[in-house]
Amino acid sequence: MKAVTIREFGSPGGLAVVDRPAPVAAPGQVLLDVEAIGVGGVDAVIRRGTLGGYGFEPGLVPGSEVAGVVTGVGEGVDPAWLGRRVWAFTGLGGGYAEQAVAAVADAVPLPRGLSGADAVTLGSSGPVAHFGLAHARFASGESVLVRGAAGSIGIAAVQLAARAGAAAVAVTTSSAGRGDRLRALGATHVLDRAGAGAGPAAYDVVFDVIGGPDLPAFLERLAPNGRMVVVGAVGGLPPADFGLPLLRDFRKSLSVATFSTDTVPAADRDPVRAAQFEAAARGELRTVIHEVLPLDDAALAHRKMDEGEVFGRIVLTP
Repeated sequence: MKAVTIREFGSPGGLAVVDRPAPVAAPGQVLLDVEAIGVGGVDAVIRRGTLGGYGFEPGLVPGSEVAGVVTGVGEGVDPAWLGRRVWAFTGLGGGYAEQAVAAVADAVPLPRGLSGADAVTLGSSGPVAHFGLAHARFASGESVLVRGAAGSIGIAAVQLAARAGAAAVAVTTSSAGRGDRLRALGATHVLDRAGAGAGPAAYDVVFDVIGGPDLPAFLERLAPNGRMVVVGAVGGLPPADFGLPLLRDFRKSLSVATFSTDTVPAADRDPVRAAQFEAAARGELRTVIHEVLPLDDAALAHRKMDEGEVFGRIVLTP
């Protein structure tokens, strides 16, 4: 089969298209003929070589979410899965390929009317937004600032916060044009990347996809009893002293937390993902696809992400 590997960590030029043996479904796994592949921020972080602690080596096939048809099942998997169109999480690799395997516990059937491209745009991002807002204890009537709102996670968070009755949904983004698109999705205030612009003076919740060196400045935007939840670090790590605003403003009772859906049990996570797929199929939850590219253009997709060109999600197709 055709696959994309990380020949060398660093720039997008380190991605290479290769032929390699097709995977085989192990016990508890399903094998998919891949229809669509989501290109996520974590893929870029892994490709850059900046996600430590996982022992990645050259030759890794990146990609964590795919949609396609189940064509094989491993030992212990109900044969009824054969022929189903599903979204699947492949782990921190294995998705940029014509065929992929995933644990059957990480596969969710797709409703009629939902394309594979829509599925991989929402499949990971939607639950991160849902459970990330819950982790921040967001409640109706509160104000939310979504930092990094132009990506698929931020777009989902904007819609979910607005639908849940937020008093204000402010977003940071890079241009007025993007701001207009985010307003159409539920944003009430548009700020620049540094947080400048008309909006509430302080926020009950800051939902942060970016991390990076500017994170402390957004901690300072929290209202008394405010909560920041960091769901990504596409901008890199914050400075070592990023927590100083918490102590300097001790009397405001601020808090900051990280969040990953890895900590959410499948029994809680999968019904939410399935419900979001149904909502998207009905048009109640919008997916935003920046561009659909062939698998051979994986390096181009990563260059577009590195250059900040992407609004929504790039999808690859074999």
